[in-house]
Amino acid sequence: MAMDAPIRMNTVPLRMTMTADVLTLSQLLSPSFPVGAFAYSHGLETAIAEGRIVSAPTLQSWLVDLLEHGGARSDAVLLNAAFDAADDAVAPIDAHARAFAASAERLKETDLQGAAFCETVETVWGIDLGRLCYPVAVGRAAAVLTLDPELTTAMYLQSFISNLTAAAMRLVPLGQVDGQKTQIALKPFCTEIAKQLQSATLDDLHNSAWLSDITSMRHETQYSRVFRT
Repeated sequence: MAMDAPIRMNTVPLRMTMTADVLTLSQLLSPSFPVGAFAYSHGLETAIAEGRIVSAPTLQSWLVDLLEHGGARSDAVLLNAAFDAADDAVAPIDAHARAFAASAERLKETDLQGAAFCETVETVWGIDLGRLCYPVAVGRAAAVLTLDPELTTAMYLQSFISNLTAAAMRLVPLGQVDGQKTQIALKPFCTEIAKQLQSATLDDLHNSAWLSDITSMRHETQYSRVFRT
């Protein structure tokens, strides 16, 4: 009995901390958090208009590419780099993130969401992040709030996928059940990428999802649009 006590004493605080992390991240990355994520499609609107995404399987394939090779993965790299950075290294990381945006709309997307995120975090938590692009801002907020970086990355990626799935549900159109099945299918990618990118640096930054970048550029001149990007 005496030998069991230290185990209980050590694990309970860990569980409580992890639960608190989940609840805080659920709030920070919730659709209700005022960053305006619902207004952005990351070029998905053009891909759908051009007939590249017409069903749940084609949507899932597109999102897998973003997770493994495109904007979702590069965001995860930037988040982790910002999490581990010294205070004086944050500005260069943010500059890299802005330079890495493949189009004017991608830059607008990460800049405006990041600005809204920073403003809300300062108002609610009293944490002054300055003005950072979105993944860098999330990484810095997670560091200041001492949240688990792997969990933060996984939930950021899940939020990224959830937002684009919601856009596809309106535009394809895609049924709600298919939307939920798509998100379930992509959960393992979110968790595995989060594990792979622990302590990632700018040296890990790359992007080869060029079709997604091209559709984002085409969206700038698309005649009829629902989303800002």
